[in-house]
Amino acid sequence: MTTSFDTHTLTGDLDAAALVARARELRPLLRANSAQGEQDRRVVEESIQALQKAGLFKLLQPKRYGGFETSMRTLVDVSAAVGEADGGTAWVVSLLNSGAWLAGCFPAQAQDDVWAANPGALVSGVFSPLVESTKVTGGFRVTGKWFYNSGSWHADWAVLSVPVTNDAGEVVDMAMALVPRSDLDLQETWFVAGMRASGSNCLIATDVFVPEHRLMSVGPAIEGNFPTEYTEELLYRSPLGPFFAVGMVGPQLGLGRAALEIVKEKAATKGVANTVYARQADSVAFQIQLAQATMLLDTAHFHAHRVTDDLDTAAAEGGKLEFLDRARIRADIGYAIENVVKAIDVLLYAHGSGSFAEANPLQRIWRDSEVASRHAGILPMVCYEIYGKALVGSEERITPMI
Repeated sequence: MTTSFDTHTLTGDLDAAALVARARELRPLLRANSAQGEQDRRVVEESIQALQKAGLFKLLQPKRYGGFETSMRTLVDVSAAVGEADGGTAWVVSLLNSGAWLAGCFPAQAQDDVWAANPGALVSGVFSPLVESTKVTGGFRVTGKWFYNSGSWHADWAVLSVPVTNDAGEVVDMAMALVPRSDLDLQETWFVAGMRASGSNCLIATDVFVPEHRLMSVGPAIEGNFPTEYTEELLYRSPLGPFFAVGMVGPQLGLGRAALEIVKEKAATKGVANTVYARQADSVAFQIQLAQATMLLDTAHFHAHRVTDDLDTAAAEGGKLEFLDRARIRADIGYAIENVVKAIDVLLYAHGSGSFAEANPLQRIWRDSEVASRHAGILPMVCYEIYGKALVGSEERITPMI
């Protein structure tokens, strides 16, 4: 496929609108490869190469290494545009960009390890408690498994959760570790009903050495304090908890928009079974459902964009988000996700049982959205409980990721 940006040199001067336009230009290719990606349980390599050529894995990479160093809003809007073509591909785009952001928060030496020799290196990330570490001279030796690592087939590095132990073997902290993908084994574990193309498999470390400069303490990161020496780079100031969730909302927005477009387009020619309506578009019931779904999607966008605007503004101004604000951001994300899921459900009722035909892309959109919405970091009820506890002044913390 030829694109208008084939001959462009990727630099750090593209604005958000141009990057979203690039994502939209790739939609025909990504959509054409979506069924194959689902079958293979990974994004088709042709799509990965096209996304790389467009620079869409560089949204949150530091400009020092050729990235665009854009914003949280851009991450959401670009991944949503990709999600209109394919949910699994959008998930990989968003999560690998999130990995780049995490890498950009590490000390300069660690960032050089990742990008100095290979500016196009991709970084995945996953948190898991099934890990052991032993303190040794200069770092730690790590053994464990990490489920479920989205984009695992395409990443060159991984940010992995690691317990920090003292000389006595006692866990004294939790850290994120940057580990070369070449040091890790991959076990195919991603056999699921939806989001199959995300390739969210298990990474395995067996006595892997991680030097100290490639470790970042989780505690300070939750408050937005990172060990990067490049403190003038505004992008890498957002607290870890809200960022942990925001990367997962863009693909859902795109899936909702794709479902709405398909249902609207078919309404002019598709009838309502067992009624007098030869066109769904003439049915008042259909019109109401379409309006309901559209409003639900609008609401999801409003809350998702409030989150990104709050994060981007706070980072640009050098301010710290208070705990209540961070808790509300988690609720915003949960509410956005819940509204997308409801909207797609309404749209499938409006479209009818044909939604579930294998040839109909609506059934994949539905499955992708339903599976993605169950990610532990964005479960609406968990997000609401976090916010509710904050609203009543409870000191109980059901998760550190706030």
